[in-house]
Amino acid sequence: MERTILDAEEMTGFIEKLAVESLKEAGSHLAVVGIKKRGAIIANRIAESIRIAGMREVPLGFLDITLYRDDFSRIGPNPVVSGTEISFDLEGRTILLVDDVLYTGRTVRAALDELIDFGRPGLVRLLVLVDRQGRELPIHPDFVGIKAVVASNQYVEVRVKEIDGMDGVVVVERR
Repeated sequence: MERTILDAEEMTGFIEKLAVESLKEAGSHLAVVGIKKRGAIIANRIAESIRIAGMREVPLGFLDITLYRDDFSRIGPNPVVSGTEISFDLEGRTILLVDDVLYTGRTVRAALDELIDFGRPGLVRLLVLVDRQGRELPIHPDFVGIKAVVASNQYVEVRVKEIDGMDGVVVVERR
């Protein structure tokens, strides 16, 4: 059983709103970095919305945090690593780190560890489409599309047309 909390139109609206908010605060040294998979797709949409709203291109990169996870030994004998793509200098930049759902904070911790391996940003801001309660680490987003109250036997699933054939956010019961 699933419950829709954002349909495609609402999701697009939140992404556009987050892009404008982040552009206002970040200034001219902004770069957008998405956490693969769905965070990278949202980051791409954020960068496109910033380009349209601010009439300028922003550097865009993607992180694959697989090798930085603290549960790496539990993810199986053949993890799929898709590669990190950052082709710009991070030094002194404002990085808008983007993910789809913030839950425990462990994914963001891994992303920060990897990001720092590429350079020393001047500032890192966290943007998430959905903030789900249940943090295990002291990590909090700077920009949030929607906060979701979700029971411990449920999870938040962000669907993007590039992977899932449709956009939307649903809450699903764990099996």
